[in-house]
Amino acid sequence: MLLKVLIIIICILYIVRYLFKLLLPAIFRSVINNAQQNAAQQQNYQQPKRPEGRIKVDYIPEGQKSKVPDTEGDFVDYEEIK
Repeated sequence: MLLKVLIIIICILYIVRYLFKLLLPAIFRSVINNAQQNAAQQQNYQQPKRPEGRIKVDYIPEGQKSKVPDTEGDFVDYEEIK
């Protein structure tokens, strides 16, 4: 009787192990594909399409408008000393 139960338990364990070996990769693949599709959808919602090379400024605060006049200052070249 005990030997019969032990053999049945071992057979069940081997069957479960075989099923996991077959089904687990498929389950992981489907979970990963769903996560990739969700990430792609979120990225499409977050980045609206606009023409490349164009910049649009919607708002400039009052205090941030050009503090230095355009006539002031020039660009000065410099050399890096090592």
